[in-house]
Amino acid sequence: MPNVNIQLATETNMAELLPLVREYHEFEEIILTEVARENSLRTLLAHRNLGGIWMVYADNKPIGYIALCVGYSIEFNGLDAFVDEFFIQSEFRHKGIGLKVLDLIKVEARKMQIRAIHLEVSRMNYRAQALYKRANFKPREKYLLMSVDL
Repeated sequence: MPNVNIQLATETNMAELLPLVREYHEFEEIILTEVARENSLRTLLAHRNLGGIWMVYADNKPIGYIALCVGYSIEFNGLDAFVDEFFIQSEFRHKGIGLKVLDLIKVEARKMQIRAIHLEVSRMNYRAQALYKRANFKPREKYLLMSVDL
C-alpha cells in the first residue's frame, strides 16, 4: 500500500480538488453546474464551523477527498457529522486506502470534538458497505434517512 495521508484542504487546494469532485459527481450522477459546485466547495472551505474537506494523498499525489459536514445531535450529546462525500480514484480502490482514510478522519473528527460520524451509502454498493463495516460503521436498522429539498 502506498503512503496515505489526509490534509485539511484550503482555498489553495481548489485546482486539485475540483477535478476530483467533478469525477465523483460524474460517478454518482450528481448534477451541479460548475459554478454551484465551486461555490459549495468554497463555502465549506471558508467556514470551519460547517466542517471541512480533507485531501487524500497517496505517496504525495492527490487521489481523492473526504468531506465532513458538522451538525448537533441531542441523541449523541454533542456535535456530529456526516461524511457528505468520500471519493478515491478508481485505480487506488481495493488497496486498503479507504479504510486508512476513514481511520484518519475519525482522528480529525475527535480533534473537532465530534461525537458521532454518519454516512449514507447506496443500497446496491456492497463493496462500499463492506468497507464501512470494516471501519466500524453500523447500519441503523431502526431508521431510514429521508430528505426534502428546500
